[in-house]
Amino acid sequence: MATLESKVSAVVGDRTAKVLNSVLGVTTLGDLMRHYPRRYMVRGELSDISELREGDETTIVAQIYSTTNRPLRGRKGSILEVVVTDGTDKLSLTFFNQAWREKDLKVGRQGLFAGKVGVFNNKKQLAHPDYELIPDGSDVDSAVEGFAGKFLPVYPASSKLPSWKISQCAQLAIGALDEIDDFLPDSIREKHNYPTLHQALVQLHQPADLDHAETARERLTFDEAFLLQSLLVMRRNELKKLNSTSRKKITGGLLDTFDKSLPFELTAGQVAVCKEIEGDLAQPHPMHRLLQGEVGSGKTIVALRAMLAVVDSGGQAALLAPTEVLAAQHLRTIQGQLGALAQGGMLGGSEKGTQVTLITGSQSAQARKEAVAKAADGTAGIVTGTHALLGESVVFKDLGLIVVDEQHRFGVEQRDALKEKAVLPPHLLVMTATPIPRTVAMTVFGDLDVSTLRELPLGRQPITTHVIPVKEKPNYLERAWTRIREEVSQGHQAYIVAPRICADPDAGADADLDFLFGEESDEISSVEELAPMLHSGPLQGLKIAILHGRLPAEQKEATMQAFSRGEIDVLVSTTVIEVGVDVPNATIMVIMDADRFGVSQLHQLRGRVGRGTSPGLCLLVSHCEDLTPARERLNAVAATLDGFELSRIDLEQRREGDVLGRNQSGTQSHLRLLRVLRDESLIEQARDDAEQLIAQDNNLSHYPALRKELARLQRDQAVDYLDKG
Repeated sequence: MATLESKVSAVVGDRTAKVLNSVLGVTTLGDLMRHYPRRYMVRGELSDISELREGDETTIVAQIYSTTNRPLRGRKGSILEVVVTDGTDKLSLTFFNQAWREKDLKVGRQGLFAGKVGVFNNKKQLAHPDYELIPDGSDVDSAVEGFAGKFLPVYPASSKLPSWKISQCAQLAIGALDEIDDFLPDSIREKHNYPTLHQALVQLHQPADLDHAETARERLTFDEAFLLQSLLVMRRNELKKLNSTSRKKITGGLLDTFDKSLPFELTAGQVAVCKEIEGDLAQPHPMHRLLQGEVGSGKTIVALRAMLAVVDSGGQAALLAPTEVLAAQHLRTIQGQLGALAQGGMLGGSEKGTQVTLITGSQSAQARKEAVAKAADGTAGIVTGTHALLGESVVFKDLGLIVVDEQHRFGVEQRDALKEKAVLPPHLLVMTATPIPRTVAMTVFGDLDVSTLRELPLGRQPITTHVIPVKEKPNYLERAWTRIREEVSQGHQAYIVAPRICADPDAGADADLDFLFGEESDEISSVEELAPMLHSGPLQGLKIAILHGRLPAEQKEATMQAFSRGEIDVLVSTTVIEVGVDVPNATIMVIMDADRFGVSQLHQLRGRVGRGTSPGLCLLVSHCEDLTPARERLNAVAATLDGFELSRIDLEQRREGDVLGRNQSGTQSHLRLLRVLRDESLIEQARDDAEQLIAQDNNLSHYPALRKELARLQRDQAVDYLDKG
């Protein structure tokens, strides 16, 4: 008998195994069993085409009558239309940009087709339906008769490997499998009334009814949550066993002097988080904390206080930022807030002070040499920088704290490389201005303690957001340019954000000109075309500058400095100003082609205005028509300033793997069924169960099957993203 580790070729044969591997990445029976059905077709629910109504969820048995593949009108791509008939009527099946299906869907072939009935040009159709073709040589009646009374699993499939073929392989695997060793402890399984692992896999691929299939799916979804949470709980326990230098707060030191110099009071939330961090730093094991907060909630001042506490203890702090613009902004902000305290050992500096330096990849050789020397001899207590901090030439005298800003932009290896520059494991504080729903924090950052800043500091101004629908209200765009001129006339400044640096090389030179004046255009705005058009058009006479990632570092820094000093009226930029950039005098932002950006990114961008004493205005320009998903996203951003609510909307519209970091690892995630919003209660229950089990048996010595499964998971490259520490 076979096990989940057995090669799939032993059951389905070498030829089919090769296709399973190339198409689905399946090599073992376990891989095949975890290629789960998407849905089920039920024999008793088969419908006649003539009886179908718009909105019906249906499954029909039909024969392919005709196929037509034609290019889309006015844009790239093609549409494949397949007409099928069951003798009572005809139905159109449409597939966009899937011409390869034409080889599979040949005239005369018979099959089952399932989907939601729509109507287009007065014709009933199914868009992108699921289908299962009946093997050649079988007549429709006998094939359907063979399906009678069964729930037919429909699998994610391709032209090379249709759903019915995957189903055949799954049935062969189930027949060959011996009883499976269940890693879920009996006490937890019985507590939730779940089937065994073997029963769950069989019931999902061969359901007696839909209730059994749903119970099986819940058990397997819980497995994913429980394994993940167990791994995170064990990792968190391991982190607490590491030795680190305790960085207790020093009375009368640099931090106290800084606190006394502050011209404002910290919010209650900032005070609470600072106490949490001070408690962590005082421990003999490294802090691993995530600090999340709304745009402008004051995370930087909290992080700076942590860095000063470490400097007080004789250590150094490194602040890792994803872009040179943000790293330089942090340098200016910290130096500005510290004043004389940032000039330790220098003429006019405070005797209790330290120095702050910057290390980036494109700074001059002399500047880099001086900065690296200050880090090495300890002169610089705070070192800010980009990925350049990870270079071999950068060493620290006593690295005690790493602060990672916008941590999701850094891979595991990069964080580890910086940790290696410390004698003992350093304390770690990761920050994000993208609010994270609780279950995402539990799932992605479960090995970190989480601190949240929700309230904004006193004096922060409200930001009003409006959508400018260019196709419906072209005059609104003209009004946007007028609003910029009005703000500048009152002494304020403006951002204009574009999704591209330069135009599509295939686009005409004047493609965007009509768009500026509200005329219809499908071109995407770019910084290098937008700025001169504005300069000679609706914003003529204003001081306009551009900023994007391809500019030399010196030019980027000079531009930001000039904008900060008020020497530039309008900054036309890409998203390099998305986080960290703080110019209180900027009051208006226009985001071109706003539908090209994600919900959280738009929320981040608009956080650059309203940072001073005047209210902020954000205008989201879009060609998308009303009631489209893209417009709904923009309307959601305009409707609320609650970043936590927007983060949920963002997550609902993104692929799970993007959120959980699958793209960081470059391999397929083991999370096939778990959805962090839909399965909130399941994740919370799994966390509780994992914590209780590991508290009773921290090495899981009484649960060898669970230990084995966790070890396999730990070896899997797909969970590299979990290693925050």
